[in-house]
Amino acid sequence: MAKNKYLFPLIVMASLFFLFGFITTMNNSTIEFLKGAFGLNDVQKQLPNTFFYGAYALSIPVGFLIKRIGYRFSIFTGLAMIALGFFACIPGVGFGYYGFLSAVSIFAIGVVILQVAAAPYVVALGPKESSASRLTLTNALNSVATVIAPIFVSVLLVVPELGEGQVLENSAIKDIVSSPFMGIGVATAVILFIMFFLKLPNIKEEQEAAEESSAVKHKSSAFRYTHVWLGSLAIFVYMGIEIGIPSFFADFASAKGAVIETSTTDMLKFYWGGLMVGRLLGIFVLKKYKASTILSLCSVGGAAMLIGAILLTGNISMWLFLGTGLFHSIMWPVIYSLALEDLGPHADVASGVIATSVIGAAILTPIMGALQTVTGTVIAGIACLFVYYLYLVFFAAKGSKIR
Repeated sequence: MAKNKYLFPLIVMASLFFLFGFITTMNNSTIEFLKGAFGLNDVQKQLPNTFFYGAYALSIPVGFLIKRIGYRFSIFTGLAMIALGFFACIPGVGFGYYGFLSAVSIFAIGVVILQVAAAPYVVALGPKESSASRLTLTNALNSVATVIAPIFVSVLLVVPELGEGQVLENSAIKDIVSSPFMGIGVATAVILFIMFFLKLPNIKEEQEAAEESSAVKHKSSAFRYTHVWLGSLAIFVYMGIEIGIPSFFADFASAKGAVIETSTTDMLKFYWGGLMVGRLLGIFVLKKYKASTILSLCSVGGAAMLIGAILLTGNISMWLFLGTGLFHSIMWPVIYSLALEDLGPHADVASGVIATSVIGAAILTPIMGALQTVTGTVIAGIACLFVYYLYLVFFAAKGSKIR
């Protein structure tokens, strides 16, 4: 009965995971397009990550907003911001690179609202024991979007052949981005219109009822749970891992002498495809094994693949580099579920605390880019990932258990 009760809202949440998965990956996949169009250096080309993921600094206020207005109206607000942001990108690019990035920050705020609202909502749609599996299920559809997004970018956002040192005029860039960005904005507006008429269960009321009947006594605030803060840091470093691989793929493949018959952006579909396959498998694996154990194994596996990619050369190196996506696949939903355990009525605010750390992608990738510039080798920037993997092993083994 409970499964039937929560099946429809779970499908709705999965569709939202698809939407912000597509937008997140599309934003990252535009890096090489923007580099060629605007003539950017290694640090400047990472700024789309900074502007997009920097919006996650608002996650804690968003958590309090959700607590005040509820999940349903928060989702409406997030969708409206996404549509507005994509519409704003079209005139924004006419003002140059930073005009475009300013518009990116608008739809980024919408994604933040959806992200903060969606995770605790999915966790609440069923028993605690299967929360990691449910989050992995919704993230599987997120991964489908991440496979499609690089293909979307590689087909629709293409810089024409330019002479050395030449860049496109702002008006020419505007012509390229207008149709795809307008399409995404319209599609989001349609989703908002449809969702306005859907009936979603009021999770807040159900959480309060469960709290009254539960013998578990919760602390006075989400901020008093150590595992929430350690989980937030885990998300911070995880974002350096997930976004670091595609952000540095083009330079890494070039440095390793890989032969790529298509574009480097198009090749990223294999990385995101690995995440998709891993999350589909994770739905079943996480029902049988502890989430913390799987997180440790995936962290070690990802590090091993990266070591192989660095030590080897050519296409083997490239495929090992892209293959890390299989191990990164379940990290996000597992970290989130571990960090939200035992929080009861504080889950919405705690989700805001955790989601704030998505700014790790805004901070860590430019730092990695700076290391690449200073040392003259992409390997120096990528080596930072080993530190991130190590922390995830700590969080899985120890940090997630500290209350």
